[in-house]
Parts: sequence; C-alpha cells; structure tokens
Amino acid sequence: MNRLSGFTGTIALLGKIIFMAAIDAILLAMFFAALHKHSGIIQLVIALVALAANYVYFSKRTMPFKFLLPGLILLILFVVIPVVYTVEMSFFNYQSGNIITKDAAVTQLINNGLTPDAANTSYDMVLGTDNGGFTALLTNPATHISYIANEKTVVVLNPGEFKTNAKGDAVSVSGFKAYTPDEEANLDSVISTAKFPLPNGNFIQPQDTSSASLLTQSVQYDSASGLLKNLATGRTYKDNGNGNFANVNNPKDVLYPGWKSFSKFQNYAHLLSDPNIRGPFIGVFVWTFCFASITVILMFGFGLLLAIALEQKLRFKRFYRSIVILPYAIPSFMSILIWKGMFNTQFGAVNALFHSHIDFFDSPWLARGMVLIVNLWLGLPYFYLISTGALQAIPADLEEAAEMDGATSTQILRQIKLPLLLQILAPLLISSFAFNFNNFNLIYLLTGGGPTDALHGQTAGATDILITYTYKTAFNGANQNYGSASAISMLIFLIVASLSLWSLRRSRVLDLVN
Repeated sequence: MNRLSGFTGTIALLGKIIFMAAIDAILLAMFFAALHKHSGIIQLVIALVALAANYVYFSKRTMPFKFLLPGLILLILFVVIPVVYTVEMSFFNYQSGNIITKDAAVTQLINNGLTPDAANTSYDMVLGTDNGGFTALLTNPATHISYIANEKTVVVLNPGEFKTNAKGDAVSVSGFKAYTPDEEANLDSVISTAKFPLPNGNFIQPQDTSSASLLTQSVQYDSASGLLKNLATGRTYKDNGNGNFANVNNPKDVLYPGWKSFSKFQNYAHLLSDPNIRGPFIGVFVWTFCFASITVILMFGFGLLLAIALEQKLRFKRFYRSIVILPYAIPSFMSILIWKGMFNTQFGAVNALFHSHIDFFDSPWLARGMVLIVNLWLGLPYFYLISTGALQAIPADLEEAAEMDGATSTQILRQIKLPLLLQILAPLLISSFAFNFNNFNLIYLLTGGGPTDALHGQTAGATDILITYTYKTAFNGANQNYGSASAISMLIFLIVASLSLWSLRRSRVLDLVN
C-alpha cells in the first residue's frame, strides 16, 4: 500500500490516462451498442458510469471514492437495479401473451387479420431491387396482368414495358435488378414480413421467394377511438385496461397478443384472491417455513451432539472429525446429484440395500423427507464446526463452578451451555434459516419441486419452496407470468430482509459500526 501511495508524478499520471482511456473506450462501445438497440435506460446508465469514473479518478478531492467507486457501481448494477426492476415488474400484467408494447400488439393483431381473398388469388413473383429499394415483379397467371410492387405502391405494367419468360411472367423491367439465389437466401426476414399495399386496403404478401398471395384485411384499428374491429365477424374490441383488447359485448372474449400494462397491486391481490394461485401459493409458503425451520433445528441438533461427542476423549478423534467435515470437500451440486441417484427407484443404492422398489420421488412425504435428509448431510459439517467453536468459547470456569455446586453433566448442558450457545449462535441460526428459505439448488437438482400432480392442474410440487415456485411461475410451462413471479420475489425479499435486519440487531453489529 505504501508503494502504491508513493506511485505519483508524470509516470503515474500517464498510466492513469492510459487506463481511463481504455475504460472510456469500452464504455463508449457499450454506449453505441445500446444506442443501436434503442435502449435508453442502458445508455443513461453507461453515460453516468463514464462521467462518475472520469470525475472521480481525475479529481484530487475524491480520494475515498477512488477505492469505493468500483464496488458502488457493481452494487448498483447487480443489486439495486435488479431489485428496482423486480419491484416495477410486480406492478405490471407481464406474462405470456402480454410482453410486447401496445403498438406492437396492434400491429400483430392487424397482421393476423390478413386472410386470403375469396378467389385465393396468387401471383408468380421475381424479387429484386429498383434503385436500391426492395421490389417485386408480380404476374397473375389467371389474368396475365403484371405489376411492379414495393412496400409503398403496386403499379400495373403496360405490355411492352417489361420482358417475360416462356410462361409470360414478368422477369425484367427498366431499372429492375433481380436477386441471385444467394442474395435471396440472406433476405429471409425481409421477405417473410414484406407487404405490398393495394389502394383498396388489401395487400399482396410474398409466400416464398417465387410466389405471393392476395390478402384481405379483416381487422381495422381506429387510433382516435382506440377500437379494434373485426370486419369478418362484426365484433368490436376495446382496451380492457389490463393489457388486452376485449369484446365490448363480452369482456371475457379477449384478443392475443396483448401488451405489458400497469396493473397496480393486482399481482399481489391474486396471490390471496385467485383460487388457482392462492392454493398453491399458501401450500408452498407453509412448506417453505417448515422446511427452513426443520432444517435448522436438525442441523443444529445433530451438529451440537457431534461437537459434544467429539469433545470427549476418544481414539482416532482427528479421523472422526475429518469424516464429519468430508461433505465440505465435495461441491454441493455433486453431492445432491449423487444422493438423487442413491434414491433412484430401480438402480438406487437405498432400494438395493433394502431390496425394495420405493419411489421416493413420487410420494410427497417421502420426497420431503428425502430433501430434509440430504440437506442435513450438506449442512451438518458447518453446524458441527460452529458448535465446536462456540463450545470452546464458553469459559471453563462456569462448568467447574457448576460441578462444584453439584450440577450434573445434563444440567450443565441444559442450563448453562445451551443458553450460552443459543446466544452466541443466534445470528448464524437466523442466517441459516434465511439461506434455506431460498435453497434453490437443493430443491431444483434433487426433486425439481416434485412430485406434481399435473393431471389435476397442480402448478406447485410437494417439495417446491417459494424460490423454485417463483422460477416455475416465471419460466416453466406455457403461461410464463413474470409479474406474479416478481410479486412473489418481493415477498421473499421482505421476509429475508426482515430476518437479516433482526439478525444484525440481535448480534449488535450495527452498534459496533456506530
């Protein structure tokens, strides 16, 4: 540190300029990439980071921030912004079918309203460019009328203005250059979305690289009134305030796709009011508390018993201690997968040992017991270590004084050691509860949250905890509900944050800082 603080002068300044130039170059590249994607918020964040970095590292009055700025930036980017974004999303109807903007939804609904005309009119087509613009030569094989079309107009070609092939289709006209097969292969996205408008409101749309069809517009949108009308059925739809167009005569008849819309506290209300959400949510909520509580009690109980037992005079004590902490030497995800294989119905070691064919993954209570056993295996070394340390931290004078007063070993443990242990380990027990409250890896890798009775419409499994239920709500299944998942995430955040704050206050860490 002394050498670093003494690194000043021209060489240090030059090094700082080179370093900041590299940082600015990276941020500038990121800024233009965001600009190209029209990501205004990301552009603003990058600009603020660049301004803050240059001000802090080129100013002589910001010495503390030279060390704090990288950590603050990472904290804001990876903690604060995701939390703010999650809070925002929890107030929106944001799910499958309601993801895009309203303008994009209207465009898709109008495009979905394009249907072939009654005569199924089709055209032979040659694609190319006319003065650099995307253009098509179209010929109606029934009428032998040819057209030159772009995404603005469709113009009839007079005989003699164009060249034809053996079938009589237009293949060339002045200023038109046909695409080669290789060029057409690189224009899939352009061809699939191209539409050539006709004066009557209909369109000619390419079906592939050599043919097109006449499509009629059966859906019209009036931006002034905000009404969407289906000309084929005569139905009129309006914005229902929840991100969809709904039939004015039947509100349950809604159109998809919809759009992401502000829904206030609807996602939170649905957790308790919607029977399809309330039932699974309450069940998962209760099991999550039971799982975290039982796990901590078992880990602490067995860890303390092991610590007391191995405090006695035993042969091969070091060997026993090595065996106890062995699970720490193996990555947890590997241990979970090994246990999953051991509980396999057909080939698992547990069934092979007892000559049985128990399906641990299909029974709710067996699956829950299996989860608790595996989690006990994973957490036991930690609780053994902290219990051993806490026992050694208790003054020996207390035990000696109690023995002189005639207290038995059981009385000393129950009335002296255990209260002191709970006082010492309370913050760690609370943090362990918070960790297991969000123990995603164990549940997801071991049982996947199952078993789940999908045939009866269950969305949550018997071993799902809130975090895995949130994951399923957001990413699994046909209906991915990001808004409800964000609302559940906020409840988890409030619970864990409250436990953490209580732990900090109980351990008086904040008092020491002040």
